[in-house]
Amino acid sequence: MTDMTRDDRGEAVLRVMPKLSDINANGHIFGGWVLSQMDIAGGIIAHRLAQGPVATVAIESMKFIAPILLGDIVSVYAREERRGRTSLAIRIDVVATRGIAQEEVPLTSGVYTFVALDADHRPRPFPTA
Repeated sequence: MTDMTRDDRGEAVLRVMPKLSDINANGHIFGGWVLSQMDIAGGIIAHRLAQGPVATVAIESMKFIAPILLGDIVSVYAREERRGRTSLAIRIDVVATRGIAQEEVPLTSGVYTFVALDADHRPRPFPTA
């Protein structure tokens, strides 16, 4: 993600500032907190593309690049990476806006896979693009 341009990031889905309660013993934001933000953002995109409910089934190629600090404004970007018959992989990139200089710091990147669900919570085909 470090060589990614703004145009490559995809859609800005979430922008959030972590709270004091999100800090771990090292003074950084919990990794699980950012994973949940990524899952929410990916789910928003997957739900839109599935035109209905989806479930997260996998997280792959996850990489933490830098810690998230208290006071960071965290932006979560998402874009479709690949599509199967019932599943959809969403590339999710997370960037912090940090400090007075508003420096952009790449934080983490990963691919989340979602499955479209029918009324019985079983996999169903994604609509054709």
